[in-house]
Amino acid sequence: MQFVRLVVFGFLLLGVVYFGISLYSRSIRKEKLEDDWDENPPENASAETRDAFIAEGMAKYESGLRKKLILLVFVIPPIVVGTIIYFIN
Repeated sequence: MQFVRLVVFGFLLLGVVYFGISLYSRSIRKEKLEDDWDENPPENASAETRDAFIAEGMAKYESGLRKKLILLVFVIPPIVVGTIIYFIN
């Protein structure tokens, strides 16, 4: 029963960590896109084209590798804990 409790609370904690890292990574990416636009805006650019540029960049981010690598938060810690438990016992 203790092991089940460890697994449940562990994955809840990992979910919170994943959510925090995901939000942080998204905000950093969006900030970088905004900075890129502000450094080199095209001529006759409007607020709509800026928003479209940022939306396109965020769509690429959503389908990119970085977003998928954040999912390793659910893989690596359980493997490490399982390995430690195995070698201690």
